[in-house]
Amino acid sequence: MKKDLHPKYYHNATIKCACGNTFTVGSTKEFIEIEICSACHPFYTGKEKIVDTLGRVQKFRERLEKAKKRSKKK
Repeated sequence: MKKDLHPKYYHNATIKCACGNTFTVGSTKEFIEIEICSACHPFYTGKEKIVDTLGRVQKFRERLEKAKKRSKKK
């Protein structure tokens, strides 16, 4: 086997999330910064986060409500 072929492996690499959560894993990098983790991801937390700068979600919800009201009148 060739020497110095593989990168150094860190058994206690630190992962830091944007939400402030930190944990350790094994990695070839000693420190990793991530934007989202299981502590803040909507799938795991059950909280809905919608980033909507143009108001498209709100417009869709308004159209959906109007359609529901129309279908109830018929």
